[in-house]
Amino acid sequence: MSLLKEFKTFASRGNVIDMAVGIIIGAAFGKIVSSFVGDIIMPPIGIILGGVNFSDLSIILQAAQGESDAVVIAYGKFIQTIIDFTIIAVSIFIGLKLINSLKRNEEASTESPHTQSKEEELLSEIRDLLKKK
Repeated sequence: MSLLKEFKTFASRGNVIDMAVGIIIGAAFGKIVSSFVGDIIMPPIGIILGGVNFSDLSIILQAAQGESDAVVIAYGKFIQTIIDFTIIAVSIFIGLKLINSLKRNEEASTESPHTQSKEEELLSEIRDLLKKK
């Protein structure tokens, strides 16, 4: 029973739940970026490169025989995956940079101006009195 209780404590921690939400959102974001790259960015690049569709680029190692499929190295899909990863990485980097700058601005605005302690105030008064003499 203690194992079940430990697991419940572990699973109910905020960090685990935050991580799960992040993974789910990350997977959905990956699909969005894949669609953006595959459906919006790559067609114009394919036109520029003479009608090349990256996902169709491959090397046939063995042609299809009978009911067996062809054996191919699909390097075009690999190129597509690298482009997807690069766009995701840059997007996450920019997002984190924005979040960090917002946190710094928030911290700077919440910092109170330096207030003098009672000792500093007394020392300032003594200094001012000595200057007058």
